[in-house]
Amino acid sequence: MNKLSHAKVWSAIDALARRYGLSASGLAKSAGLDPTAFNKSKRITGEGRPRWPTTESIAKVLAATGASFDDFTALVTGPARGRATPQPIPLIGLTQAGAGGFFDDGGFPVGGGWDQIRVPKVDDENAYALEVTGESMQPLYRDGDILIVSPNSATRKGDRVVLRTTEGEVLAKVLVRRTAKTIELASLNPAHANLVFPVDRVEWIARIVWASQ
Repeated sequence: MNKLSHAKVWSAIDALARRYGLSASGLAKSAGLDPTAFNKSKRITGEGRPRWPTTESIAKVLAATGASFDDFTALVTGPARGRATPQPIPLIGLTQAGAGGFFDDGGFPVGGGWDQIRVPKVDDENAYALEVTGESMQPLYRDGDILIVSPNSATRKGDRVVLRTTEGEVLAKVLVRRTAKTIELASLNPAHANLVFPVDRVEWIARIVWASQ
């Protein structure tokens, strides 16, 4: 039996949005919800703990799309167990990640035409790969390394994360502390100082779950 988890429920909402050609925020808006209701920032508490979507929001999404509850639960539980072929995921250059138009406001890649790669199984339908460019992430990550990012995974103290600021800067850091007002990050490169961001300067933050080192 598949174990129910926050990540699987949110992933099902994202999969339903894609089925109807919508972003997560577009799905929320079409259901009469606040457009930010399904944003990455709304999927965790201010202290970094996972948060469930409300049953009311799920009901409104099903009513707006015409999908049945069985359709939704099938997306939550996923395919039957078995040895599945690794699915290709989008490969995005770090420079592209900092440009506009490549992510929705929840931190999920949008559009098409990406290069794609196959990686070890990642339990997140929205996972994508970032290719490191330059030397700013040394000594931990080198130019050409591939980072697998899971937008649906909860972030906790000590996790390696990717963060995008409202100015479009994309950073790979270690999460030190998260409060209702700030996010504190330790640098991967000892030559670079640690950073503290007000939460309103952070568009999204996502966990790095695998690296090609």
